[in-house]
Amino acid sequence: MDNAPWLTILGWGEDGPDGLTATSAKILQDAEIIAGATRHLDLLPPDYNATRFCWPVPFAAGLAPFLALRGKKVVLLASGHPFWFGAGTSITQHLQPEEWRALPGLSSFSLAAAALGWPLETTHCMGLHAAPLERLRPHLGVNKRLLITLKDGAMAQTVAQYLCAVGFDRSELTVLERLGGPHQKIRSTRADRFNLEKIEHPALLAITPSDGPALPLANGWPDSVFSHDGQITKRPIRALTLSALCPKPGDVLWDLGGGSGSISLEWLASDTTLTAFCIEQNPDRVSRIKKNAQELGLDRLHVIQAQAPETLHDLPLPNAVFIGGGISDALLHTLWHILPADTRLVCNGVTLEAEALLINWQSEKGGELLRIELSHMAPLGSKRGWKANFPILQWSCTL
Repeated sequence: MDNAPWLTILGWGEDGPDGLTATSAKILQDAEIIAGATRHLDLLPPDYNATRFCWPVPFAAGLAPFLALRGKKVVLLASGHPFWFGAGTSITQHLQPEEWRALPGLSSFSLAAAALGWPLETTHCMGLHAAPLERLRPHLGVNKRLLITLKDGAMAQTVAQYLCAVGFDRSELTVLERLGGPHQKIRSTRADRFNLEKIEHPALLAITPSDGPALPLANGWPDSVFSHDGQITKRPIRALTLSALCPKPGDVLWDLGGGSGSISLEWLASDTTLTAFCIEQNPDRVSRIKKNAQELGLDRLHVIQAQAPETLHDLPLPNAVFIGGGISDALLHTLWHILPADTRLVCNGVTLEAEALLINWQSEKGGELLRIELSHMAPLGSKRGWKANFPILQWSCTL
């Protein structure tokens, strides 16, 4: 214990010191400073002699004064498991490994799953206490269970209203308050009949979504999912394009000529580790892309109002690049100069000029040319016939 780091991050439950092991209790008793939120510090017995450090709101305001405590014996009280949607990473990213240790407790998600009898390994857990509600959207679907953290009791009703607004109004909701302590309370209702009052913090919300307009898991979402002005990569073409872009965990995409942002957004929906930069010069379309990203819970999309290639030198290098509009010989030359080896490039051309350009580049650089010709059923007098769309030439290659 003599060589212990200055900071101990201690998992803290609603039962306060009663839930601690003997080792954790001794560390807390020997601390010079005990830090935590007001509700954490209120659970401490009065005979603890340590100085209290009450963490302010917003959380970021406490970081600098807290880090100034280096050299003291400091215990930080953190709800449950500090590294499971907790404060742990926000603090330790500023420290060296030898400066801290963590003694986690039971996470609120574990307590909630145990109270409900839900299998935690198949329940989707989300920290929404400091994130937009729209991030729920990709995860809403019948036969799926979700556990989310709430910033306060009033947020539970806000979630219910959001579920009704996006078509999941019959979802079953369970509010779990102050889990693991003497004031634990569990109450259930339905989104469209929400009637719970005086919800105490900390609280979690368990959601069993009703049948509703779930987003597809496969590429090629319906065009109606996106707000657009007609400048959109249509559903079948989008599915083929994303297949050619071949997203892999951790990959970065440049989407040049974003239109509605549909390619970037479906790319991001494939995996939470993916990143996308959507470049669009039209200000109305930029606003529309941002709106689509927000409503679909994919607000991590980076939208840049600019014209390629001028802005590309300031971006992180990609693993894949899509050109959906504004393709030119100058743009391709720029990309060939700045992109690293193994970057996947996919270009869709509609005009004769774009076709000729892509055919020439494929002849010189290799890769695959795919001509996509689609027709859809349309009225033909009193009967029906096939109406052809403009053919698209797709060039895909690996640099």
